[in-house]
Amino acid sequence: MAERKRYIDVTIPMLDSTMRILGTATDLHMKTIKLDLSRKLRGKGLTITFRVFNQDGKLVGVPNRMELVKSYIRRMTRKRTNYVEDSFTAHCSDVKVIMKPFLITRKRVSRVVRKNLRNTTREFLVEYVKGKSYNDICYELMEGILQKTLLPKLKKVYPLSFCDLRVFETKEIEKIDLEDALKTGVPIVEGSSEEDIQEVAEEVVEEKEEVIEAEKEEKEEGENQND
Repeated sequence: MAERKRYIDVTIPMLDSTMRILGTATDLHMKTIKLDLSRKLRGKGLTITFRVFNQDGKLVGVPNRMELVKSYIRRMTRKRTNYVEDSFTAHCSDVKVIMKPFLITRKRVSRVVRKNLRNTTREFLVEYVKGKSYNDICYELMEGILQKTLLPKLKKVYPLSFCDLRVFETKEIEKIDLEDALKTGVPIVEGSSEEDIQEVAEEVVEEKEEVIEAEKEEKEEGENQND
């Protein structure tokens, strides 16, 4: 006789929360849950796809893919600027990951500068993730720690108005250390003190204010042209 479907609790350690999903523990194993964290992250448009694992009848969601929503990227992009993007694979201490950084310059720049920004970003990220687990990198991305570490390196090449990873995912989710992924709360890693996290939050607020100001300027320019 087939197992009857019912609402089952799925623990999401990364968010320190629980969700109720209709199904069976067997059927939900290796299924995915996609969550929009824009409200939780104070306006940052981030979606995370969690892979569900059945641990002896207990369902646990582990981050499989992190992606910035398109509307958020469009909101951060302004006129008379350039964006730089890339896509490559890197190796964490446990699994291989796909990384797609996305940068926005403050003004238009030459192709040489864009290439230099792209290469600097790739070299830094490939080296940065080597000594960290996949789970730690996911936490750092969500809290903005990795971005905060990368930005000063790129500012030496050219000032940026935006610096983040558009996509971060792994195709080897089965290989990660589930015991490490089951830990709740943000792990203690270098640069993740309360002061640093507060600074990141303030930077997010500043970015939003800059976007609002830029939108006002564009609106005024349009009105002046119509006049």
